[in-house]
Amino acid sequence: MPRPILLSLLLAGVSAGAAAAAVNDADREFARPHQMVDIGGRRLNLYCSGSGPVTVVFDAPSGDGGWTWHGVQPKVAMRTRACVYDRAARGFSDPSPLPPTVGNAATDLHALLAKAGIAPPYVLVGNSFGGAVTQLYAYRYPQDVKALVLVEAGHEDEEERINKASQGKLKQLNAGQEQFIGQCAEAAHKGFALGSDLFAACTGGTGEEYGRELAAARLAMVSQPAYWDGLVAGIKASDAGDAELRAARRSFGDLPLVVLVRGVSPYAVPGKPQSALNKAVEAENLAIQKEMAALSIRSSLHVVAGAAHIIQADKPQAVVDAVNEALDCAGY
Repeated sequence: MPRPILLSLLLAGVSAGAAAAAVNDADREFARPHQMVDIGGRRLNLYCSGSGPVTVVFDAPSGDGGWTWHGVQPKVAMRTRACVYDRAARGFSDPSPLPPTVGNAATDLHALLAKAGIAPPYVLVGNSFGGAVTQLYAYRYPQDVKALVLVEAGHEDEEERINKASQGKLKQLNAGQEQFIGQCAEAAHKGFALGSDLFAACTGGTGEEYGRELAAARLAMVSQPAYWDGLVAGIKASDAGDAELRAARRSFGDLPLVVLVRGVSPYAVPGKPQSALNKAVEAENLAIQKEMAALSIRSSLHVVAGAAHIIQADKPQAVVDAVNEALDCAGY
């Protein structure tokens, strides 16, 4: 999965969208663990609400917990059952001894739903790495998945293609970010010096825009060594995860599929005109997303104006609308 977006995923809790989100009682539900489900010697946190004939399951980007959907899940739960969960070493979930590949994440999700008694049918919603996980899940268990919503979803060839479009600059950016993540991991193991520049850079600060309770939960996560160890492991496992999804890649047939694409480049320099190179990168990202949409004969694609890679933070209603569209198309 692409690594250049990693810091925007990491700091999703302090994005403009999160700052604009209203803090209410529903938000606070995401600041605590709910159902801690044992999937074989370790536990994953699951939070479900609502009821209905189908369960919508949300999967987060690589650097965030299930709370990334705090502006979306409660609204979907007004229509049907909606569940968010924390992958290993995210949110309130235990770390895993296995590499954090797409395949291992899909296996964990399948075990989680089975152990929790959340029976199919499912509508899966995933952002970035979570979008890759939901695609692989749909390939592995096609009888269980009735629709997909891909929110800036990861693609197995994305890193190579974006690097080419950026004339090699993506690879340079990745190298710098990998070094930075390594520094954060080292600092986390030693114990972050609260208030230090490195603490602020690694964690994004206190994230007060989330509201006090949720900001505290998020800060606790990004202060843990296991969190940073997971990011380091994710970089090392990136090629293996790409290979897993590439091997599974095929048509989704007539599966209802809604694809959301960013309207704002995460690489753009604020206040400056978009460069030709940036335009080429964004054009390639759109092409990749269009190719994924073309894998179903019942698909739609929407470019979300004003939203960057973490669309659920910047424009949560756009994701709610996409989920409703998928539910309508699937007959729920």
